[in-house]
Parts: sequence; structure tokens; C-alpha cells
Amino acid sequence: MPNLKSAKKRMRQNEVRHDRNQQVRTRLKNARRTMMDTLETKDAAAGDAALRDYSSVLDKAVKGGIIKKNTAIRRKTNATNNLRKIAS
Repeated sequence: MPNLKSAKKRMRQNEVRHDRNQQVRTRLKNARRTMMDTLETKDAAAGDAALRDYSSVLDKAVKGGIIKKNTAIRRKTNATNNLRKIAS
């Protein structure tokens, strides 16, 4: 347990940030899972909507500092390429 007042505050802040980051990571995983499921069904229209949602969640995670920019770019590129494969 922290002894200093500032250390106690830092501990509270870390708990709040941890919970917020966990929520964003869960949203990322759910969006990715939805995207992969629509790719397996080979439905281009649903895949397009899922890609838009996935890209939005990735961009918000980057904005919040949860993941890095290049990671989001790589994941969006891979998802887009996979969608193009089933669309053609």
C-alpha cells in the first residue's frame, strides 16, 4: 500500500485508466471477431459495414493511446484486403 498522498492518488488513477483501457480492448476484440465472422459468411455488404465499424474502433483506440497508429493501419489494411478477396 502506498504511504504518500500522491502515491495513493496515482494508484486510484491507474485503476480508472486500467478499466477504461480494458473496455476499449474488449471493444476491439469484439469488432475484430464480428469482422472475421462476416468474412467467413462471404457477405460483402455485411463485411463492408463490419469493416467500417472495425476501422472506427481502431481509430478511437489510437486516439486514446491504447494501440499505436501503425498497428491500427496494419489491421485495417489486412481487413480490407481480406474483404476484397471475398468481394471479387
